[in-house]
Amino acid sequence: MPQAIPPALERLVKNLMRFPGIGEKSAMRMAIQVLRWPSSVAKELAISISELHEKIGLCSRCYTFSQTDPCSICSDSTRVQDLLCIVEEPGDVIAIEKTGSFKGFYHVLQGVISPRDGIGPDDLKISELLERIPREGIKEVIIATSSTVSGEVTANYLLDYLKDKGIRVSRIACGIPLGTDLKYADPLTLRRALEQRVAI
Repeated sequence: MPQAIPPALERLVKNLMRFPGIGEKSAMRMAIQVLRWPSSVAKELAISISELHEKIGLCSRCYTFSQTDPCSICSDSTRVQDLLCIVEEPGDVIAIEKTGSFKGFYHVLQGVISPRDGIGPDDLKISELLERIPREGIKEVIIATSSTVSGEVTANYLLDYLKDKGIRVSRIACGIPLGTDLKYADPLTLRRALEQRVAI
């Protein structure tokens, strides 16, 4: 029986399905779109993907993705030297940097504590964090893990270690998103918003 999908196209579809949230239909649409591109554009995509592992590594100071070591943020002498924001993944650094509101440094844990997935504190960059704080004279730490169960577990674990270190420790607020009608907010989000209210 003739094969309906050319093997090269099928291979690309299978590889695209490795992305989170991408099923077979979405992968097929993406693959066909790539096939419709001029050859030069498709080759540029292939080159940019192949260069990721060749040119990007982890910053040895904050553990975010970078083409230099240390990364451009860690190399910036104009940033607040004793302020540290702890995040789960390199993508969180990018998101916070886009706000333009944080001027300190970062520490990327490279994940969260999740016993269900077999991820414990020793699998994260927590020991590096605990060594870094006194070495760099950090005076304030902001824990910016997500408000998921694993994010909360990780935040509480860090708080237990940091609360007696003589530094200021805070947690990012998790409340009602801008433009959300209160009646549609889930109970946990609403409770956190009330607990973390601020004076105006």
